[in-house]
Amino acid sequence: MEDLRDRSSSRERALGLLYEANAKGLSALSVLDQIPVRPDPFTCQLLSQVDEFGDQALGLISEAAVGWTVERMAVLDRLVLQLATCELLAGQEPPVAVVLDEAVELAKTFSTDDSGRFVNGILSTIARQVRA
Repeated sequence: MEDLRDRSSSRERALGLLYEANAKGLSALSVLDQIPVRPDPFTCQLLSQVDEFGDQALGLISEAAVGWTVERMAVLDRLVLQLATCELLAGQEPPVAVVLDEAVELAKTFSTDDSGRFVNGILSTIARQVRA
């Protein structure tokens, strides 16, 4: 159980660093290089996945978000979606249900009241495409 809490914390840390990168107009890896104490390996892995698959993830999010443009989304919703989509694109682990649950929890914790449902709907569509 400790590993799951650690991974949840890592996702939360990765989201914070993505938010910082977005605010500064930098890449996630640039922000990672600027912080004095390197985060845990899973946080670094998540940020590397965003660096590798970020543009592809935004394309998938844009396609799945019928009636919404990526630019119109709340920043935190977009970043949660991008983080989770990159995790789905990176491989077969962790299971889809874990990625979706973690993303929904991040959205509910850090964004709006409706963000959990919004993120779940878009990620469910993306997951069917990516991990069919």
